[in-house]
Amino acid sequence: MQKVIILYTKNTVTMKNFMDENFLLQTETAQKLYHEHAAKMPIIDYHCHLIPQMVADDYKFKSLTEIWLGGDHYKWRAMRTNGVDERYCTGKDTTDWEKFEKWAETVPYTFRNPLYHWTHLELKTAFGIDKILSPKTAREIYDECNEKLAQPEYSARGMMRRYHVEVVCTTDDPIDSLEYHIQTRESGFEIKMLPTWRPDKAMAVEVPADFRAYVEKTVCSKRRDNLQFRRYDCGSPQTS
Repeated sequence: MQKVIILYTKNTVTMKNFMDENFLLQTETAQKLYHEHAAKMPIIDYHCHLIPQMVADDYKFKSLTEIWLGGDHYKWRAMRTNGVDERYCTGKDTTDWEKFEKWAETVPYTFRNPLYHWTHLELKTAFGIDKILSPKTAREIYDECNEKLAQPEYSARGMMRRYHVEVVCTTDDPIDSLEYHIQTRESGFEIKMLPTWRPDKAMAVEVPADFRAYVEKTVCSKRRDNLQFRRYDCGSPQTS
């Protein structure tokens, strides 16, 4: 069942499907620019949270929950706000279906939030599903998506091809080995996966023991010669 949006403009009332080909394109100029130009362009993603090993291994996802809810703190935050118990967000004692069912219960309450739009755009563009996700449609959508995820074209690399990706830039620690980036490149995969500098751990001083362990690991890293370090003695940084 499609949701119908009513648009009010001066002297007119227009009804349109929620997720049609002109979603968010409210003028003729916007529609022309998107359909005749932007839609044909490849994706060059300068910042993403793809897991490099999944790309290197051309990972096959076990369920819609794994690809959609695994590690997605935006969805988790919405679920928690909706009163969903933590075990359905990050717990290990609940099934993929149980987690997805709780997300489906939450989705109607995200209306007018970008999560609502993202959810249905992804269902449409990745899986060709036009239905509105709700408790009533959850099982049908879950099963259909899982059937498609079992097909080769829905693997990690297959998904990237589906969206016409040209380049992705992952978020990587300064001492990451980048072995999966190298493996992906040497495999001949046509889409570039490049690393980017993400030194979060180098600034996470809130837990001194963890910070010290990270600094010691960094100093011993094989990539040390490519990095500039500072030694922290008595609170005074010195270049080493």
